[in-house]
Amino acid sequence: MIQITFPDGAVRQYESGTTALEVAKSISEGLAKKVMAARVNGQVWDATRPMDADAQLQLLTWQDADGKSTFWHSSAHLMAEAVESIFPDVQFWVGPAVDNGFYYDMDLGDRKMSEDDLIALEKKIQELAKTQSAYVRKEIPKAEAEQFFTEKGDGYKLDLLSNLEDGSITFYTQGNFTDLCRGPHIPHTGLIKALKLTNIAGAYWKGNEKNKMLTRVYGVSFPSQKELDEHLLMLEEAKKRDHRKLGKELGIYTMDDDVGPGLPLWLPNGGIVIEELEKLAKETEQAAGYKRVVTPHIAKESMYLTSGHLPYYADSMFPPMEMDGEKYYLRAMNCPHHHKVYDAEPKSYKDLPFRLAEYGTCYRYEQSGELFGLMRVRCLHMNDAHIYCNREQFFDEFKAVNEMYLKYFGIFGVDKYVMRLSLHDPNKLGQKYVDEPALWQETEAMVRKVLQDTGTPFVEVQDEAAFYGPKIDVQIWSAIGREFTLATNQVDFNSGLKFKLSFTNTQNQSEAPLIIHRAPLGTHERFIGFLLEHFAGKFPTWLAPVQVKVLPISDKFSDYAHSVAKTLVKASVRAEVDDRNEKIGKKIRDTELMKVPYMLVVGEKEMLENQVSVRRQGKGDLGAQALTDFADSLRAEILERRLE
Repeated sequence: MIQITFPDGAVRQYESGTTALEVAKSISEGLAKKVMAARVNGQVWDATRPMDADAQLQLLTWQDADGKSTFWHSSAHLMAEAVESIFPDVQFWVGPAVDNGFYYDMDLGDRKMSEDDLIALEKKIQELAKTQSAYVRKEIPKAEAEQFFTEKGDGYKLDLLSNLEDGSITFYTQGNFTDLCRGPHIPHTGLIKALKLTNIAGAYWKGNEKNKMLTRVYGVSFPSQKELDEHLLMLEEAKKRDHRKLGKELGIYTMDDDVGPGLPLWLPNGGIVIEELEKLAKETEQAAGYKRVVTPHIAKESMYLTSGHLPYYADSMFPPMEMDGEKYYLRAMNCPHHHKVYDAEPKSYKDLPFRLAEYGTCYRYEQSGELFGLMRVRCLHMNDAHIYCNREQFFDEFKAVNEMYLKYFGIFGVDKYVMRLSLHDPNKLGQKYVDEPALWQETEAMVRKVLQDTGTPFVEVQDEAAFYGPKIDVQIWSAIGREFTLATNQVDFNSGLKFKLSFTNTQNQSEAPLIIHRAPLGTHERFIGFLLEHFAGKFPTWLAPVQVKVLPISDKFSDYAHSVAKTLVKASVRAEVDDRNEKIGKKIRDTELMKVPYMLVVGEKEMLENQVSVRRQGKGDLGAQALTDFADSLRAEILERRLE
């Protein structure tokens, strides 16, 4: 018999070899029908995989992130089976689950996939799903796996195998399709009730533009048709809110081939949004006791070797530059520079907590295939700061950072969020993580206590920590329910030792500080991309590039329109005049399209009475107001950073 411990602490005994699915059935048939996978001793397994030792068990359903990911990965395999039935000579690369579904990269040889092929594939997938074929896991020797794919003529899978060790290789089979895969998978194909293939794209093999272009087919699937229908409606709304589309239409940013991929150019309207965000951050950080610094965009190799970024992070850094016999790197992170600022002068316990802030520019070598508008770029401006404190101060400092997040959520109307507590994997110490097991346990417990004691909603995720300590990744949802990773709050117990940072404690002894890395607004790039989609381009007035557009009914009132705009500009309002020789209806429509919060229509009556007729974006005509009254109320709205 084996003992199974459930998340609530309950313990039950089962026969050795019992599966998680059988455990679910012993609780209720209804539960068993919902189980997609299981977390066994912290690892996600097939729900049909036998357990032969005592285990901690969590049953995963569609509502769990890992359950959903398993469902989508299994859907990718089902799609691949359908593709193979229509394109028998296809070779497959990888088919992972992603944030909103799945994709599979494939080599179709000389053939090309069309939209008609997608329709045929969807029909075939529906047929295959109804067979309720089990996903069967099989451990296989490397030599046998190599023989299988050699006979199949699939060089891509052979390439994957070349990097795997014998004894770690598993195959999964459902129906007539077998794939090299670590899993896990759902119990059977019948759970996939609704599926839509959403897009065909090109993707370089291994994300390298020097390699062959493969065909990438995207899809999404659900346990019910109703959920798929709701998702497709959300996708239609998301298209309207796509930050790349809105960014171009509203003059926020542009990309240029001569500048390079992933290197956005901020246009004047985008520059205004950036200035307003920085103003908000600077005001908030000054009130919280941060000191602002400015540091270089490059540094010598020796500093990044000290920090550990080069051995752990080299693939994400641009190649070095050679100068005066030294190697210099574009900085991919601000923290080592801030450590040097801290170390510039001696510190005592009276100087702590010591808080440094900077909107630092970083450069990261993202693969070409991973670049995506403002969401994945190679040049980014980070709302970065580092807090140097002792252990007694840690709770309050970490708590204050989380409270700063909550303040920003209120300002931007973010109602749904969760903190992801990212932990290390003890099996990867010295490889992916610094080899300090006691410090890992201590700091993870410290972060967990802050979250628990403050009632902050959070989930724990193993093997996603930074290499130098545990971290919180802040997940937020936009107005249409799209999930974004906004920012991070990280603990660093390693850099203080690496850089020999110290302070003199109350016993007059030297002690290394704990370091908190935090970036509540993330980067300009990612956050503005989020805001464009969250607000559908209709920024709150304080953030809008143009806050007021003055629209004269005819040329006779152009001078008055300009005097109105001049009055507003003096009140620190961003106001412009549309004095084109166009009808007022067209001016109003064009201003609506540019998402300007306020329109002031002026004609003879307004000019004679020193008034303005006010129109509000999305609300229409608000009637006539005295210019001074409108200016005062608008200025208050801007200063208070109201959402409406």
